[in-house]
Amino acid sequence: MNSAQKLGIEKALQEVKDPEIPTISVLELGIITGIEFLEGKATITMTPTFSGCPAVDYMKKDIHAAIDALDFVQTTEVIVDFSTPWSSNRLSEEGKKKLEAFGLAAPKKHNGTVELSDIESAHCPNCGSPNTTLNTMFGPTLCRAIHRCFECHEAFESFKPL
Repeated sequence: MNSAQKLGIEKALQEVKDPEIPTISVLELGIITGIEFLEGKATITMTPTFSGCPAVDYMKKDIHAAIDALDFVQTTEVIVDFSTPWSSNRLSEEGKKKLEAFGLAAPKKHNGTVELSDIESAHCPNCGSPNTTLNTMFGPTLCRAIHRCFECHEAFESFKPL
């Protein structure tokens, strides 16, 4: 794959958004774990945030459409791979900013071990205060928890560190 092809594929993937968080791309989310291009065939490997992620099929379809639209690609294969689990450390810095702008507290980097205190601790994306509490580990999706801010009194979701 030459640099123009790689750039074209990455640019196309940057336009593919997470259907549950439509401000962040699959690249920024860190779920794209491999990009190959050989003899007209693009192979994109993705590792979802959770094995039961309901957005996987939507993202696969959107990845196919974005890559197939490139004039130099004849076929696209999207492989879902769980051999290396996704980690929240894969989130790009730009992706974290976009999570915050969307109203989700972004997870902090960790050393591979996540403690309960890592999940309990979240800065409020509304006012920036660290004076928050974990209401429940169980948010609307497996990758989110629900907190409450003692400063602005708003409830908010955090993206769990994994």
